[in-house]
Amino acid sequence: MRLWSFHPKYLDPKGLVALWREALLAQQVLRGKTKGYKHHPQLDRFKRQIDPLASVATYLVEICQEAKKRRYNFDASKIDTRLAMGPIQVTKGQLIYEWELFKSKLAARDPLVLDKIKNVLEPEPHPLFKVTEGPPENWERLSL
Repeated sequence: MRLWSFHPKYLDPKGLVALWREALLAQQVLRGKTKGYKHHPQLDRFKRQIDPLASVATYLVEICQEAKKRRYNFDASKIDTRLAMGPIQVTKGQLIYEWELFKSKLAARDPLVLDKIKNVLEPEPHPLFKVTEGPPENWERLSL
């Protein structure tokens, strides 16, 4: 499961569809509707919020809006109706680590999209996130 901290506008088509599915899965996990993924570290930042389901719903709304801009047909009715009131903090180190990881994936999957974003050094975060100083999360398996 990978729930990117950067804005979904940067994602290639496969990446956007994958993020939609992963975030819907996260919502189901937080609803207690799955057997697996209950302790996945990507969910920790949502679980720490006052209303975790509202936070993941807010995350999903932005993905759905990006899909609409691209004329994709994501089913918004799958998103929980509650929305989060405040941002979730993400460290600059985490955002940059994810960005570099994403670009390494794009190199193999979609070099044309990579070429369009290669000069972006620090991506805009997903609107749910507020960037603070700090390193990548300790749950990351740093591979870069």
